[in-house]
Amino acid sequence: MTYTTAEENYLKAIWKLESEGLHASTNAISERLKTRPASVTDMLKKLTEKKLLHYQSHRGVKLTSEGKKISLSIVRRHRLWESFLVEKLKFPWHEVHDIAEELEHISNPSLIERLDSYLGQPKTDPHGDPIPDKEGIIKEQKQTPLSALPTNQPARIAAVSDRNNDLLELLTHKKIQIGTGLKVVKRFSFDGSAEIQLKGRNQKITVSAQLADSIFIIPE
Repeated sequence: MTYTTAEENYLKAIWKLESEGLHASTNAISERLKTRPASVTDMLKKLTEKKLLHYQSHRGVKLTSEGKKISLSIVRRHRLWESFLVEKLKFPWHEVHDIAEELEHISNPSLIERLDSYLGQPKTDPHGDPIPDKEGIIKEQKQTPLSALPTNQPARIAAVSDRNNDLLELLTHKKIQIGTGLKVVKRFSFDGSAEIQLKGRNQKITVSAQLADSIFIIPE
């Protein structure tokens, strides 16, 4: 069965809310997709009729097993296209999300498997997010926001939020990327900012609390 672009966008948005441990309410979906709550309600009813959601009025929704399977296939396509755009076409990582949002709706299975093979079957996308395999299995790794890293604890960057292109552009400007080693040297209680030391560099830089919340690390 094929699904419309709008239906796929809803399924992916609901999956993301669930994966973030958030309640997939009508308002939350409306905010995530920037659309009217009334339109959300209509779509949720339609997806429920297709047995892709468990929906109860005023209680939000949950994906069915089939709904989750489709959502993960969309996520897989999106993250593979991001990898292709960065690795093969040399797009900056802050430019690829919106392009991949369009490409993810190309659902030809043979194309996606050839794309995966061409890229060498990557496990993560350019932002550090895990790529589901063709069976829909996704291996999440435990990550900690930089804002929670104890001072003087060595760590490396495992992932960054890709929701805001301006944030990714800022990280590029600061020469911070996936795999960068660092440690927090000092925290400032006034505004929650932190001074960090990047591995292999003498210069220390200051990151805001908002930026530290958007960078995910693995202690070393």
